[in-house]
Amino acid sequence: MNRKILFLDIDGTLTPAGSNQPPESAMQAIRAAQAKGHLVFLCTGRNPAMLAPVLALGFEGAVAGAGGYVFTNDEVLFDCPMPPDQFETGMRLLKENGVFRTIEAKHATWGDEDLGDFLAQAGEGNSELVRWRKALAELLNIRPMHEYDGSPIYKIVFMCKTADQLVPAREALEKDYNFVVQDVAAHQCLNGELINRKFDKGRGVKIVAEHYGIGIEDTIGFGDSMNDLEMIETVGYAVCMDNGSPALKAKSDLVCPAVEDDGLAWAFEKLGLV
Repeated sequence: MNRKILFLDIDGTLTPAGSNQPPESAMQAIRAAQAKGHLVFLCTGRNPAMLAPVLALGFEGAVAGAGGYVFTNDEVLFDCPMPPDQFETGMRLLKENGVFRTIEAKHATWGDEDLGDFLAQAGEGNSELVRWRKALAELLNIRPMHEYDGSPIYKIVFMCKTADQLVPAREALEKDYNFVVQDVAAHQCLNGELINRKFDKGRGVKIVAEHYGIGIEDTIGFGDSMNDLEMIETVGYAVCMDNGSPALKAKSDLVCPAVEDDGLAWAFEKLGLV
C-alpha cells in the first residue's frame, strides 16, 4: 500500500464530543498505521491551544482552526488570522444582534460571559454544541471576553436562536467569510463558525499533502459534522462516523461505527491501514 496521510477530526470523530481522550482502540489503530509508515494529522476546528492535549498523544501535526493554521511538529505551513477591521466588524454586528460569540487565537480562547447561561437553556444537540458546553463548564482554556488581549483571531464561533440574527453580519462579511452553520437539532438554536474564505479544512489537506509530496489520491479523511465538508470533499477517500451528519454521510465513501463504538479502529482495519 502507498504511504497515506490520514486526517482526523477530533470532536465526534477521534474523541467523544468535548473530550480529549480517544478510545484506546483508536489510539492502537493510529499507532499501528504510523508503524506502517502512514502519517496521521488532526484536522479540526480547534485552535492549537484546545487541540494541544490531543496532539500530545502523538500525531505528525494538525490542520487547526478549520484550516487557518497548519503545522507539522516542527514547521508552520500556513498562518492566516482575520484582518483586524473585519474581526471588529463581525464582533460588533454579532453582539448588536444578540449573537453569542467565542473567539479563537492560536494559544487562547475567549467567550461572551453569558454564553454559559445560553447553553444551559439548550438540550442535547450536535457535537459542536456539546463540545462548547463541556469546554465552558470545564474551563478548557476559554476565558471571559473582557480579558481578550488583542491577539490575532482566526475564527469566530457563534450561537443564536434564529438565522435572522446573523443577517447583518452576513451582509457585511459574507463576501469574504463563510458562515458555516451546523445542522439544526433539537437544542433549538443555531451554532456555527465564521471562517475566512481564504482557507478551509480541504485546503489544509492540500497544503499538508503538497508538503510531503503525497498525492491527494493517497489522503483519507475522517469526520462527523458539516464543518468537515471541505475535508471530505478534498481527500482521496472520505469516511464519516455513524454518529455524524446525514448530509456528510451522503458525501462520504464509507460510514463507520460511532466514535464510542470503536469506529476508527474498525475503519482503519477495513481500509488496510493497520
